[in-house]
Amino acid sequence: MHVDIISIFPSMFDSVLNSSILKRAVEKGKLEVKIHNLRDFAEDKHNTTDDAPYGGGAGMVMKVEPIAKCLRNVEKKKKGFKILLTPAGKKFDQALAKKLAKKKNLIFVCGHYEGFDERVKDYIDEEISIGDYVLTGGEIPALLIVDAVMRLLPGVLGNEESAKNESFMDGLLDYPHYTRPADYKGKKVPEVLLSGNHEKIAKWRSEEALKLTKEKRPDLLAKANKLSKGVYICP
Repeated sequence: MHVDIISIFPSMFDSVLNSSILKRAVEKGKLEVKIHNLRDFAEDKHNTTDDAPYGGGAGMVMKVEPIAKCLRNVEKKKKGFKILLTPAGKKFDQALAKKLAKKKNLIFVCGHYEGFDERVKDYIDEEISIGDYVLTGGEIPALLIVDAVMRLLPGVLGNEESAKNESFMDGLLDYPHYTRPADYKGKKVPEVLLSGNHEKIAKWRSEEALKLTKEKRPDLLAKANKLSKGVYICP
């Protein structure tokens, strides 16, 4: 997958893209990320990318010209699925991550200040929000989405089963996990996990995932249509 990110603060991406699984995905050739400084596409000597809003009001608005110019430049080499990161967008979740993971080229436009000139949306394929709260800009949402999508690409994770068994993959929270020691200060690992009986372990995990989801995120049950192979939920 190739990812282009348009931002006025390109340095914000350095440490995250050079760490952990994202770094390994790049090194494996599974992911390529290019950061574009929006100020390079401004049309005045001051590299202005925002201006005061028509009609008055507090804050500044991201200008349409630099964004449109940058998008045209990015797509000279390859067309991409263009994403505007905005509170008005579709709420990001695992289902949307799966959809985006099927794309070959993604382009993210990171906003700041009071938002975008409405005409920016003429150049966009999808508006996405990561939640109902306010952030300083679109850089953190862009990294969040790239991380979630990248994990779904074949060959990125060391074990392909890891992504399949994570929270939200079947619409539920993940089941509880344990590792050594088997007994820590009197709190023991459930016996079924030590039994070696894979059928019983799978059943226990399915039941625990459903139990945990009912307890902590009952809202997810309305969306879930299966718990594991052959086991279906009727919300």
